[in-house]
Amino acid sequence: MNSVRQENEVRVSTVEDYRPIDEVNKFLWADLVFFQFPIYWFQVPGKLKKYLDDVFMYNEFYGSSNHYGDGGMMGDTKYIVSTTWNAPEYAFNNSSEFFEGKNVDDVLFPLYCAFKYCGFKPLVPEKRALSFHDVVKNPNAKEYVNVMQKFINDNIVK
Repeated sequence: MNSVRQENEVRVSTVEDYRPIDEVNKFLWADLVFFQFPIYWFQVPGKLKKYLDDVFMYNEFYGSSNHYGDGGMMGDTKYIVSTTWNAPEYAFNNSSEFFEGKNVDDVLFPLYCAFKYCGFKPLVPEKRALSFHDVVKNPNAKEYVNVMQKFINDNIVK
């Protein structure tokens, strides 16, 4: 993943310590935004939700439009989401399991709608999220890093 930093200017943010106007400026500067977070109680963490509430400002990220959802102002910016789950991968895409046949994208749909509302576009439309599963009970950090590196090599590093 160092190749991304070597070949691109990278700015990092955290939901622990930020100034909203500085974060707005980072988004306005960026052409790709990478969100990495754990899933808590089947949703984004509360601090990430607060960060989005504070930073995704009217007239910076979105505005009025005649058609609902067409007021996004971030149309030149792409995103990718990377999530960690304690849920095992087999719990998804199977109607007899916990998520009742839903996949990760189904669970993250409200987040994707927020991005779309602001005009963000997925970097890879058919793969909006990387998801890493069973990270507490059966972590496989080496495999997670390999998957992330392959995704970066295939889609970001030119």
